[in-house]
Amino acid sequence: MAAAALREQLNALLSSMFASGLVDEQFQQLQMLQEDGGTPGFVAEVVTLFCDDADKIISELATLLEQPIVDFDKVDAYVHQLKGSSASVGAQKVKFTCMQFRQLCQDKNRDGCIMALAVVRNEFYDLRNKFQTMLQLEQQIQAQQ
Repeated sequence: MAAAALREQLNALLSSMFASGLVDEQFQQLQMLQEDGGTPGFVAEVVTLFCDDADKIISELATLLEQPIVDFDKVDAYVHQLKGSSASVGAQKVKFTCMQFRQLCQDKNRDGCIMALAVVRNEFYDLRNKFQTMLQLEQQIQAQQ
């Protein structure tokens, strides 16, 4: 596929990610840092680190919520960490879901936390899939140049 067509596909993907609220202006800032700094692969590195960390945190949250006695302080700490990393990459939907999740932790609502984890997981998987597609398109564009 020609580089122009790939760029068009990438721009359409990014537009849909912004339009759907999946990412916010913080993600745009990361992209601008890469462009201004001339550091190829910066966004890919940040996104990959975020996805790896988020995956680990979500797994840890699932384990904690399966315990007979839930340590809500520990769950809240992990959710807070995920919220912070989501905010830093502009993962808006994940960040907002984490805000709701934290309230349920503070209320010590186990069932609510389990449901919130399912929502966070779905939002994260959706975002991760879009990020993976974005990175694949960027690699294909680089290969064409």
